[in-house]
Amino acid sequence: MSAKKYVIGLDYGSDSGRAVVVDVATGEEIASSVMNYPRWMEGKYCDPVKNQYRQHPLDYIEVMEYLIKDALEKSPKGVAGSLVGLSFDTTGSTPVLTDENGTPLALLPEYAENPNAMFVLWKDHTAVKEAAEINELVKKWDVDYSQYEGGIYSSEWVWAKMLHVLRDDESIRDKAVSWIEHCDWMSAVLTGKLKPTEVVRSRCSAGHKAMWHESWNGLPSEEFLTSLDPLLKGYRDQLYKETYTSDVSVGKISPEWAERLGISTDVAVGVGAFDCHMGAVGGEVTPNVLARAIGTSTCDIMIASYDQIGDKLIPGICGQVDGSVIPGYVGLEAGQSAFGDLYAWFKNVVAWPIENILSKTTLIDEETREKLIDEAISKIIPELSKEAEKISIEESTIVAVDWMNGRRTPDASQEVTGSIAGLTLGSSAPRIFRALVEATAFGSKAIVDRFVREGVEIKGIIGLGGVAKKSPFVMQTLADVLNMPIKIARTEQTCACGAAMFAAVAAGVYKTVGEAQKAMGQGFDMEYIPNPDHAKKYLEIYEKYVKLGTFTEQELFGKDKIVETTGQIS
Repeated sequence: MSAKKYVIGLDYGSDSGRAVVVDVATGEEIASSVMNYPRWMEGKYCDPVKNQYRQHPLDYIEVMEYLIKDALEKSPKGVAGSLVGLSFDTTGSTPVLTDENGTPLALLPEYAENPNAMFVLWKDHTAVKEAAEINELVKKWDVDYSQYEGGIYSSEWVWAKMLHVLRDDESIRDKAVSWIEHCDWMSAVLTGKLKPTEVVRSRCSAGHKAMWHESWNGLPSEEFLTSLDPLLKGYRDQLYKETYTSDVSVGKISPEWAERLGISTDVAVGVGAFDCHMGAVGGEVTPNVLARAIGTSTCDIMIASYDQIGDKLIPGICGQVDGSVIPGYVGLEAGQSAFGDLYAWFKNVVAWPIENILSKTTLIDEETREKLIDEAISKIIPELSKEAEKISIEESTIVAVDWMNGRRTPDASQEVTGSIAGLTLGSSAPRIFRALVEATAFGSKAIVDRFVREGVEIKGIIGLGGVAKKSPFVMQTLADVLNMPIKIARTEQTCACGAAMFAAVAAGVYKTVGEAQKAMGQGFDMEYIPNPDHAKKYLEIYEKYVKLGTFTEQELFGKDKIVETTGQIS
């Protein structure tokens, strides 16, 4: 056992964190642990009506400590002493304001219950106004700071969020001097490098969400930021110029945390990154293969060579950043703001009478009632899928647009909403559900079409995440709509496994991420092959999806210029 080496990959999702202990020689998962964020699960600090989603830093700390200890306790004897590295991935952009010591404001007593002092989760859309102002100013500026982020800045990203919080809450302005992304904070906590100017910042988060680029010496200029709002004065000086790829070590774990976790101070802590970027690595992404992490939303990741990208600026995506996925390649990111969330929304609609009428019945005892409610709700999506799969493509008259949580790509807009058309008195729940599944697939096609239209070749698709592993009907529909085979990664925890691969490189076990992938990758366990007849029929329905999306955006939101889902401007 002593000759072996192990790493831990920690993955922070929207609802929970997970850790995997991995043998660096084989990629074998030795043990794992999962824990929900305690305060988040109580619904604290969130207001869905306002699109406000905040998470307390204590949730992250408590979950990290539990996960590492629990996973090591489940491991064979001696594993903890043979641990050489650990790395984090997190959702993003999920930033928080900090004081001069790098402490998130919510960890200070006076702000402990203030949502504005907490991490602003990726799907928080309270900063729509600020994003619009950034987009207006950046097009007038002598440098278009958004050009490597698809040319449209999103309310899901850090500058819009931090400006919104500063504007919204005067009580925190004097104390806040900087901000930090969740993925950077976790590594900073474990190494003790917390002061704003000492934090080792992720190339992934900076390039895709903070308008960082080396050609303009890092972040947007002080003049730009203060022109946006004087409240941002001085923030640039308390942030960073340099960024680092995730194969780099931030440093060794601090003595305090080593003792607290029961591991050696020789353990290397890697530079963090966003979950789907590390997930693509864990899913063994290769050049020109689109890795789709499919869960509540989707994040679509590709790597492309410098020769292929050249001077191209791909409009409407979530960024093209050198080394953000794998060093030596340009990382490309896109995605959908809602995928599984769309199905969850419909499940909640269908479940309304169960939760609000059946829950009050006195015809059965309380224990039976609770069991009945739980069973019924848990079976809604599986039963809808089973019945929807029986409906032929030609039968459906319903077309839906998948923007219930706004649109991430192509062409970010959190102002748009979804729509459903073609309803009749014969439109049953399974038929509506099938249209929603098709809508998420059409949204995926819009992304693929944008890449292809801009000259980025897609040679294959990899499916990652819960929906990819557990929803055959959804994945077959997606393969048919895209008319491309989709391989499903074998590992259940691709993001955490990707973090483990990066940890192995940061610890010096492997020289490159490619070497780590080759040694530690677990391959694929199935493949969805498109049905050519279905693919042809879906092309016709996709055109209706495009027209409905254009109509929705134009008529409901009054856009002067409508960006269609195909990427054409009318």
